[in-house]
Amino acid sequence: MLKKILSTPTNSSKAGLPLRSTNTRKIVSLGMFAFVIITALIVSVLIHIAIEDDTLRYPTNFSPELTVAIDASIQWAVVNGEWFFDGISDGVKITLGKLKKALLWIPWPVTVSLVFLIAWRWSTLRIAIASSIGMMIIGFVNLWEPAMVTIAIMVISVIIAILAGIPVGIIMARSDFMEKLFRPILDAMQTMPSFVYLVPGIMLFGLGNVGAILATVLYAIPPCIRLTNLGIRQVDPSVVEAGVSFGSTSLQLLFKVQIPMAIPTIMAGINQTVMMALAMSTIAAMVGAGGLGLEVLRSMGQLEEGKAFIAGTAIVVMAIIFDRISQGYILSKSN
Repeated sequence: MLKKILSTPTNSSKAGLPLRSTNTRKIVSLGMFAFVIITALIVSVLIHIAIEDDTLRYPTNFSPELTVAIDASIQWAVVNGEWFFDGISDGVKITLGKLKKALLWIPWPVTVSLVFLIAWRWSTLRIAIASSIGMMIIGFVNLWEPAMVTIAIMVISVIIAILAGIPVGIIMARSDFMEKLFRPILDAMQTMPSFVYLVPGIMLFGLGNVGAILATVLYAIPPCIRLTNLGIRQVDPSVVEAGVSFGSTSLQLLFKVQIPMAIPTIMAGINQTVMMALAMSTIAAMVGAGGLGLEVLRSMGQLEEGKAFIAGTAIVVMAIIFDRISQGYILSKSN
């Protein structure tokens, strides 16, 4: 009996076995990682000694051929699709011009009052007061007109991003294949430097507001697509099954069940799209977009740090106002 008790492993020894196994795996993993790093360093040293050249280059360079092919493709698209791009450009210019005139035509006290009422309706009284004060501060530093131009560019960009992003997000939510297809594209778009988005705008529409709007749309659209897809996929399956059991069609399920229940998540995506569109305003000024971004860029070019700081702060104030109002709307829909 005593031998059986001594030979039986205690609870503490049983608990120690997984811990020892985990520590052993960690040590083996670290050892393998160190071995790979040391091997890579040794191989690199041996290659440099054997070749005796500080600049190791690839054996071939396809850059000239790729450059020529890309230039030819863009030239073909611009020449053959001139009617299409001109139509888009004219439509955006007309819409943007009318929206600018409307925002500048409205007296600033009316605009501040509207901001106060919207913020109070969708958020809280404190946010409404703070938003009104923020808008008045923008006017007090003589940046009201550039601010209205920035809002006009942002509104057009966000509307285009929503009209394109939500349908793509719905397609991704209803098809696993489409989600796998679009996911790497969205990953690439969200990791790409913001300056890169200016290239397609310049190539297709040249310098000006239209190219800046295209760059802003491309930069700001990924959150709208991702969160639309996420919101629809997170709808409770039991609710969808209940809709199917009552004889709802696929479109009825989408528009009467899934989208209404996904509204808070979709609105969070739109909120991020608005924030990214405002963040792009300074970069878009490099291709001719007006507004606060142009004020920042012009002041930096003239080494007027104070003006650049004030204009940049105005962009931040506008971003905070839009963020707080939209967050309040999202919370109201969630409750």
